[in-house]
Amino acid sequence: MAQPHLTPEILVPRLGEYLVQQGHIRAEDLKKALAYQHKTQSGLLGKTLLELGLMDRPTLDQAITEQIIQLRNALEDANRYLERRVQERTAELQLALRKLSELNQIKSNFVANISHELRTPLTHVKGYIELLVNESLGPLNEEQKKALQVSQRATTRLASLMDNLILFSQAARGEMTLHMAPMNLMKVAANIINYSNPKALDQKITLNAEIKPNLPLVKADEEKISWVILQLMDNAIKFTPAGGRVSLTILREADSLISVSVTDTGIGIPKDRLHELFEPFHQLDGSPTRRYGGTGLGLALVRQILDAHGSVMDVQSDEGKGSTFRFTLLTAGKSS
Repeated sequence: MAQPHLTPEILVPRLGEYLVQQGHIRAEDLKKALAYQHKTQSGLLGKTLLELGLMDRPTLDQAITEQIIQLRNALEDANRYLERRVQERTAELQLALRKLSELNQIKSNFVANISHELRTPLTHVKGYIELLVNESLGPLNEEQKKALQVSQRATTRLASLMDNLILFSQAARGEMTLHMAPMNLMKVAANIINYSNPKALDQKITLNAEIKPNLPLVKADEEKISWVILQLMDNAIKFTPAGGRVSLTILREADSLISVSVTDTGIGIPKDRLHELFEPFHQLDGSPTRRYGGTGLGLALVRQILDAHGSVMDVQSDEGKGSTFRFTLLTAGKSS
């Protein structure tokens, strides 16, 4: 069937009902016109009404114009309503975001204040334990010394957790300060391997290092990047079972990029949960009986530190086979 010509009537829905309501035609006239329209396959009701002599052209045009004006007014009203709702929802969203930002600020301030308050008494405890372990306050038997060494390790770990909380709260408030300077990754990596090796041996894990010689210096905050690499090494050792292997690899990837990666043969991470790794205060195993401890802050801080350096963490993992955490740093333009 041929398409009807483009006329104003095409824009008007339910024209027949409107004409009856306005008294321009009778209901019987509408039924007659619709039946004729169906029989002749006529495209438009208005044309049929004119052909049957049930309406004149001026009345039909006036009725169509009135309906188009009503439709336009209704559309304008709907648009104004939608605009008002969008403005209201936008204002509600902005208010919610402000409240969320305020809550995050309160949380960060609380974490920072508590951590600072706890650090002072902990420093005293650590100091006295060290005096006792060194027998500065009197001789100890072997059993007493072992008990104090356990306490010493616990206080050291607690101090490290508090430092992480303080660093996280600073980053959350946008107060993380970087001291950028040329940094020797080879030297840092050697220190980290020496520090991590006893822990790896204790857990019967082989520690490997592939560090290319004569690497150029990188421009970074040495303290924070050292912390990032050490955090990745600690995680790799923690999540790798006995007999496994952890590798630290530092390579020159391009003229201006140095690649740092930590690979393990540990438990791996489900692919559908990789996005959860860097959420603060979050553990993939959140059950009360989880095997691996921690606050869930380590990788969140790793990402924040790398973000501040303009770098990105790339994670590759196969569940049950192991993981690789990799990032790059810009060279400082000087050879080491």
